[in-house]
Amino acid sequence: MSDSLTLFVGPTAHGLDEAVLTDAGVTVRPPAGRGDVAALIDSACRPGRLAVADGTFHRFPAVGHAEIRTAIASGWEIWGLCSMGAIRGAEMHSLGMRGFGEVFEEYLRDPDLDDDEVALMHSSEAPFRPMSEPMLHIRRFISNLQARDLVTHDQAVEVVRVLKERWYADRTLGAVKEALVGLAGLSEAVVAAELANFDAYRVKQQDLTRFLKEKPWQPRA
Repeated sequence: MSDSLTLFVGPTAHGLDEAVLTDAGVTVRPPAGRGDVAALIDSACRPGRLAVADGTFHRFPAVGHAEIRTAIASGWEIWGLCSMGAIRGAEMHSLGMRGFGEVFEEYLRDPDLDDDEVALMHSSEAPFRPMSEPMLHIRRFISNLQARDLVTHDQAVEVVRVLKERWYADRTLGAVKEALVGLAGLSEAVVAAELANFDAYRVKQQDLTRFLKEKPWQPRA
């Protein structure tokens, strides 16, 4: 089996330092859609390693369980993390798919966690610029505000409820600001200052960075 890794990734890698990808030595492909894993397997001369971070789910069918199962049965090592990959990793963990990171662990702990918690709108071509924010990130941000007594428990619940009811593409940082000002009574200046540090809550990007640095797919001596 080859020690190299093919990584299906899109918006989660947006803004990532190119050196991280280069140092990891991975072959990057766009977000995985239905049939993409099967096509990779069919084109390879021997089993290898691949990871799914991002995948299609709205405009195009999502990467299928059957093609992942077939790949594993054929000797491939398959990793799931960050977004669609974390979902499939948790769903197929007992079937031999490997998972990595906090998002994967959340889906593994809670099989009822909605798929749209990691969904976002992004441009259709590289570099897949994000246009909205995953609910999973928003929840962490709001929880931190509550932990620091900037919002009450009831205010946090209401803000999360309103944003959760929005279409995933409308869950923008502007929408978060609007909800916090209108529902929690925070000033625009306070919200703007807090949102300036929003990277701290982007756990999908943190999982990807750690995955590329730790390289868990490489055989250990």
